[in-house]
Amino acid sequence: MSEVKINDNESFETALKRFNRKIQQDGVLAEARRREHYEKPSMKRKRKEAAKRRKTARRV
Repeated sequence: MSEVKINDNESFETALKRFNRKIQQDGVLAEARRREHYEKPSMKRKRKEAAKRRKTARRV
């Protein structure tokens, strides 16, 4: 669970920006989007294979 403590004399907006940045870095939103709908194991395998292919294509 991500947590941001507000410092003295810090505005809510800056604390919210720090929180959003931390959430983005932790990958919480991406994980939530990925889990939003059920993904069949065959589709999961295809997605991973496609990512692997893209990754190896970048190296060349």
